Amino acid sequence: MGKKFSLGRLAFIGTPYFWLLIFFLFPFFIVFKISLSDLAVAQPPYVPNFDFSEGWNGLLLFFSQLDIENYTFLFEDSLYYKSYLSSLQIALLSTLLTLLIGFPIAYAMSKAPKRFQALLLMLIILPFWTSFLIRVYAWIGILKPEGFLNQALLWLGIIDKPLIILNTNIAVYIGIVYSYLPFMVLPLYASLERIDMSLIEAARDLGCSALKAFWVVTLPLAVPGIIAGCFLVFIPAIGEFVIPDVLGGSETLMIGKTLWTEFFNNRDWPVASAVAVILLLLLLIPILWFQKFQEKQMEAGT
Repeated sequence: MGKKFSLGRLAFIGTPYFWLLIFFLFPFFIVFKISLSDLAVAQPPYVPNFDFSEGWNGLLLFFSQLDIENYTFLFEDSLYYKSYLSSLQIALLSTLLTLLIGFPIAYAMSKAPKRFQALLLMLIILPFWTSFLIRVYAWIGILKPEGFLNQALLWLGIIDKPLIILNTNIAVYIGIVYSYLPFMVLPLYASLERIDMSLIEAARDLGCSALKAFWVVTLPLAVPGIIAGCFLVFIPAIGEFVIPDVLGGSETLMIGKTLWTEFFNNRDWPVASAVAVILLLLLLIPILWFQKFQEKQMEAGT
């Protein structure tokens, strides 16, 4: 019985690691290998390619032809580090805007009567029932010069001529904030809903105003939800391609668009793979920090 339990436990624990090995680590090593290759006009469009028929000598020759020239090229060409910096700026500002909008929504949901909270949660999740691409394309009809937003502002007399919003960075910010707002609201709501109201009442009894009680009690207890929501928005936003491609202009520079251009327009798979590897390594830093933060939170809770 003990042996069966051990094998079952091993299979239960090993399944997610096996999944990560097959669908994450193995593809990552393929991309990393391509990033060390050289561009070639062939199929596949890179060399070297390992030939199993050559045996050990072929393996040695294969590794001897790999180099880091593509990574060197990324640091020499300003396009790539400008793309990284621009993506970082857009992702950070979008995350901040999403937090500023999402926190009041999540706070209001947590304070709503219990019978309405399920309905409010459904309204937050409702956009996921529609294709992401369709929702992004819908913003074209809203933001274009003759679109709904400009027509409404002209009718209200707020503006005299249509605003140029579409094909600008402002449209990209709008698209990212709209698309990823639920990812901010849900973890915030989960943190705020678990707060013990007696703590806030105790702070009020000790002389705190409503605003001060919010700053010294509610906000610190909501920090795990804030961090989780920020990561859920920031990580996909920094590599976003669809939103800047559809709503952004030709001058909108994000690493997702640069990556797509290298893969499909220039067919430079080695450089594109190097771009992807560096992006992944950059994203691992905040992910590892978040894991350490969660471990400390769990230790503090115990």
